[in-house]
Amino acid sequence: MTATYQVHGNLAVITLDNPPVNGLGLATRQGIVAGLEQALADPAVAAIVLTGAGKAFSGGADIREFSSAKALQEPILISVISALEASTKPVVAAIHSVAMGGGLELALGCHYRIAAPGTTIAMPEVKIGLIPGAGGTQRLPRALGVEPALNLIVSGESVKSDLLAMVPGQKLFDRMASAPEKLMEEAMALAREVAAVRPLPRLRDLPCKHPQDQAYFQFARNMAKGMARHFPAPPKCVDAVEAATKLPFDQGAAKEREIFINLMWTPECRALRHLFSAQRAASKIDDVPSDTPTRSIRRVGVIGAGTMGGGISMNFLNAGIPVVLLETQQEALDRGLATIRKNYEAQVKKGKLKEEKYKERMALLHPTLAYEDFRDVDLVIEAVFEEMGVKEQVFRQLDAIAKPGAILATNTSTLNVDTIAGFTQRPQDVVGLHFFSPANVMKLLEVVRGAKTAKDVLATVMGLAKTIKKTAVVSGVCDGFIGNRMIEQYARQAGFLLDEGCTPQQVDRAIEKFGFAMGPFRMGDLAGNDIGWAIRKRRAIEHPGLRYSKTADLLCEMGRFGQKTGKGWYDYAPGRRDALPSAEVEAMILKHREALGLKPRKISDDEIVQRLVFALVNEGAHILEEGIAAKASDIDMVYITGYGFPIHRGGPMLYADQLGLFNVVQAMKRFATNPHDDASFWQPAPLLQRLAADGKTLN
Repeated sequence: MTATYQVHGNLAVITLDNPPVNGLGLATRQGIVAGLEQALADPAVAAIVLTGAGKAFSGGADIREFSSAKALQEPILISVISALEASTKPVVAAIHSVAMGGGLELALGCHYRIAAPGTTIAMPEVKIGLIPGAGGTQRLPRALGVEPALNLIVSGESVKSDLLAMVPGQKLFDRMASAPEKLMEEAMALAREVAAVRPLPRLRDLPCKHPQDQAYFQFARNMAKGMARHFPAPPKCVDAVEAATKLPFDQGAAKEREIFINLMWTPECRALRHLFSAQRAASKIDDVPSDTPTRSIRRVGVIGAGTMGGGISMNFLNAGIPVVLLETQQEALDRGLATIRKNYEAQVKKGKLKEEKYKERMALLHPTLAYEDFRDVDLVIEAVFEEMGVKEQVFRQLDAIAKPGAILATNTSTLNVDTIAGFTQRPQDVVGLHFFSPANVMKLLEVVRGAKTAKDVLATVMGLAKTIKKTAVVSGVCDGFIGNRMIEQYARQAGFLLDEGCTPQQVDRAIEKFGFAMGPFRMGDLAGNDIGWAIRKRRAIEHPGLRYSKTADLLCEMGRFGQKTGKGWYDYAPGRRDALPSAEVEAMILKHREALGLKPRKISDDEIVQRLVFALVNEGAHILEEGIAAKASDIDMVYITGYGFPIHRGGPMLYADQLGLFNVVQAMKRFATNPHDDASFWQPAPLLQRLAADGKTLN
C-alpha cells in the first residue's frame, strides 16, 4: 500500500505516501479505500483527515497506468471519490504544496477542505489532450464558480491557493491554514469541530448556474477552438462544464466520462501523453544512476560572443550563474554584449523582465579577451566557427588553462566530439552541448556523449540542463548527432522535390499544413543557407557517393544566403521577415531542371509530406539501431523541441507508429522506384523492417 493509516484520539489520518508527488496509482487508490473502511468500522473514530506525505498533497493520476489494465482496475479514481463522498463520517482534505488533476478531484470529493498558503492548484489534463475525468468538470464549477473553474480547466495552468481563496463566494476551501507548518494541526482541529455535523456537505449537491449561460458558453467555445487549433480537448472542456450547469450531477458526470474516454483514444491525446512521458524518460541514462555524484557548476565560461555564444550565455545568466564571455577582438566582444543588452531590454520593454532583474543578470556577465580568465570556471562551452581546425586551437588552449575537473564542452552541431576530446589530455571531461538557435529561446539541448566522457560529467550536464530550463537528450557521436543527421535526409528530399517539379513555396506550404512550424526552405533562409553549403562541401569529401540536388549550391553561388542577406529561397523586404516568392529562384530551378533533362511532374501534398517525414523516420531507425539514440522517444523529443515537428503528432517516430510501420515501409519501397530519388536511401532500415514484419512499434 502507498497510503498509511493512523489514529490520533478520535481522528483517523490517511496519508498518501507515493513519492515523488503521491500519484494516484492503483496501490495508492487501494490504500485510501482501505483506510476509509478501517475508519468507518472503528466506533472511536469520529472524523477523517486525508493528506499527502512529502512535497505534495497529490499530483494526480499515474499517467504510466493509462495504457495498462491497472487504469481500469477497481477502485478507479471515480470509485475512490464516491467512497469518500458517501462516507458517514466527515472527511477533511488537508491540502498542501501541490494538488493537481486527480489530486484536486480527490480533494473535491471530501466534505471539507483546508489548504496551506502557497499551494499550487491546477487541472492540467488538457495539456495531455484530456479533460478532468473523475468529476472535476462537475464539482469545480460548483466550488469555485463557473467562469474561474472553466478558466482553470481549459487553460491547464496552475494558480496559488491564496488567490483562489479570494474568489467571491468560493467553496473550494472551507479554510486557509495560517501557515504551511500549521496545516495538519488546523486540519485536525477542523475535523473535530465538524465531527458531529449532519448532513455532511457535498459539492455535488450545490447549484451550478451561469446567468448568461448560452452566450457565455458559445463565446468560451469559440475562444477555446481558436486557441486549440489541432487539439480537440479545450473545446470539450467547455462542453463538460456546460453540462454541469444544465444537467443533474450524475448525468453531467456521465457526460464528462464519455468525453474523457473518447478523447483518450484520439491520436492527439496519445501524442501529448507520449511527449509527457518522453520528456521524463529523456533525462534518464541507463548506465548513469540517478545518485551519480555531480560536479559543482558555480561559474561558466563561453567562448564566442556571436549569436550562439550570446544566447548560450543568457541561459546561465537567467539562472543566476556567473558567465565569463570570451572573444578574440574587442569589437566582436562589444557587439556581442550589445546584442545581449538589446535582448534583455526588449524583455523589460514588454514587461517580461523587471529592470532590477536585468541589471542583476548583466552584473553576472564578465567580458574578456584573455583565456587566462577561464582558470577558475567549472564549465567552458565553445561556440566558435564550425571548423575542426578552429576547434583544435580552442581545446588545446583550454586544456592548458582550465583547472582540473572543469568540464570542457563543444557546441558543435555536426563535428566529431571524440576527435575534439582528443585535442586534450582529459577526454573524460569533454562533452558536446549542442544548443539550438536562438539558444536563449529554444528548449532543446543535445548532450553528445563521447567515447570517454565520464559518467559524472553526464550527470552534471543533465542536471544543469534542468537548471537552465532545457530539455536535454543524450546522443552518441556521429556526423550530425540525432537532429542534424536526420534533417540532412529531410533536406535532401526537399531538394529532389524541386528537381522533379515542386516550387519552394509548394513544399513549405504542404509541410506547414501538416503542422511543422516552418518548411525546409523557409527554415534554410532563417538559419543561413551558407551553413548547409559548408556542410555539403565537407560531406562531398567525406562521403563522395552521397547525392544531393544541386539547387541549394546554385542558390548559394548566387549569394542568396537567406534572411541575413535579404534573399535566399525567398525574397525579403528590408526589416521584414515575410517570405516572398522569388522569380530569380524559380528561373534557376527551371534552368537546372532542364539541364538534368527532367520534365516537371505534378506532385501531391501527400507525397511531399510522406517523403520528408519518412526520410526522418528511416534515418531515425538507423540511429536507433546504431545506438546513437537510446530510444525512439528521445528522437521524438529532439524533433518536437528543436525542429518544429507538430506537437499534436507526437514526433516522427510516434507518427510512424500511429500510421503503422507496415504502411510506412510499403511507402518507402514505392519511393525507391523513383528514378531521380536515391533508391539506396529508401531501403527501409533493418529495424523498421523487423518491427513492421512483427507488427510492433518503434515506441
